[in-house]
Amino acid sequence: MVPSIPVCLSTAMERAPQEDKLETLLELHQTAANFGRNLEAAMLPHLGETNLLKVAELVTALYDPYKPYQLQYGELEESNLLIQISAVPLERGEVIDCVQELSQSVTKLFGLAGAAVDRCVKLTDGLAVCGLLKALKALFTKYVSDFSITLQSIRKKCRLEDACSASAYQEDWTAFQNSVRIIATCGELLRQCGAFEQQLSNRILATAGRYLSESYSPRSLAGIQEASSADRKASAKNPWQEYNYLLKGDPAEYASLMEMLYNLKEKGTGNSSLLTEPRAALTRLNQQANQLAFDSVFLQIKHQLCLVSKIESRNSSGMGESLTEDLPTFSLSPLEYISNIGQYIMSLPLHLEPFVTQEDPALELALHAGKLPFPPEQGDDLPELDNTADYWLGSIARATMQTYCDAILLIPELTPHSTKQLATDIDYLSNVMDALGLQPSRTLQQIVSLLKAKPEDYRQTAKPLSRRLASSIAAMRNIDY
Repeated sequence: MVPSIPVCLSTAMERAPQEDKLETLLELHQTAANFGRNLEAAMLPHLGETNLLKVAELVTALYDPYKPYQLQYGELEESNLLIQISAVPLERGEVIDCVQELSQSVTKLFGLAGAAVDRCVKLTDGLAVCGLLKALKALFTKYVSDFSITLQSIRKKCRLEDACSASAYQEDWTAFQNSVRIIATCGELLRQCGAFEQQLSNRILATAGRYLSESYSPRSLAGIQEASSADRKASAKNPWQEYNYLLKGDPAEYASLMEMLYNLKEKGTGNSSLLTEPRAALTRLNQQANQLAFDSVFLQIKHQLCLVSKIESRNSSGMGESLTEDLPTFSLSPLEYISNIGQYIMSLPLHLEPFVTQEDPALELALHAGKLPFPPEQGDDLPELDNTADYWLGSIARATMQTYCDAILLIPELTPHSTKQLATDIDYLSNVMDALGLQPSRTLQQIVSLLKAKPEDYRQTAKPLSRRLASSIAAMRNIDY
């Protein structure tokens, strides 16, 4: 033939745009495969009377021109998938539009992954699974990176990274509600990844599994070749079924494939680890989404607590100390910042209710897979881990108390009046925690004890408490300790 089939193939591949190369190859290979199947069907009734060496030469002449491209399948598929996933939009101007795109991208991602498996089977009969797995890893890596960048963009749009502001306090749960939708999307990613891995394992065994010899042992490449030779002798030869481009084209990859097939067969497809890295990446992504939701809830509390050191150090500036020093604590009211925090925390159960009432398996999966900051203190016997809403409430409450303690320790100086006021504010927050069935943190309890201690009793009160804490509070109160 002039030009030869390899030349025709090479020309067609060179002329095809990068995004169409794999489809062009598949179309050409499909034509050859259909021709081969028709020839095999015509020859099969008389195969025993035929010179099998000549038949093998015919099979080789038909399929060998495709071998260089089949050996490059992994690279071709990776390039193809990266082009396609780059066309899937995740970022949008408005947060609600970003959330929608993230949700819709899940079906697109696994649609691309499923189509890649189909192409691998059509072009290589499943022999290029090692290349397929590398291409799928690249696909998931790119997707997770784009998703993560979008989450960072959402954080900026929700102003979660902003420094403390003195703007008027107002509740806004929109960012949290959007974050919950993103967590549900991450749950769907994790769920579909598990299902896809199972389907992939089954598909690999159903196609490439026929190349695995019964006598195969994952000891050496020689064992593979011996097993293949033994199988050929044991069965009636059919050159059409025996063609294997990978065995001679890339023995090392063929050895890896046999070992993979052996492990799938031995361990069962339900215990495969084909997508270990993508699953780990999706789990990290889910953790990012959980952190986004947590930070969006904690934002208002953080902004209020940032003002503590300024509020408490100046709250007595308008009152003479001689008039206020002996003022009983019960006559003081909690300041606005702590009242705002208390009311906000009291409203949390209402907004966390969807975690309990929604029958959303994807959301439930993602919430259980995610970890929140500020876990229970060591030694605390808390049943909250059994209930997602309680787990979140406990984490936010502990974050509030820890941040409050940190903010208190930044107060430069406390007058006798501001000391009593701060103790009143802490008592108010402790009552809020008690109303929600939560315990004040040990540090917060120690701080309020040190604030309430009379100067002459301070040393005695401080004895069983943290020395660092006692020194800090003593310095604020101008007590010699």
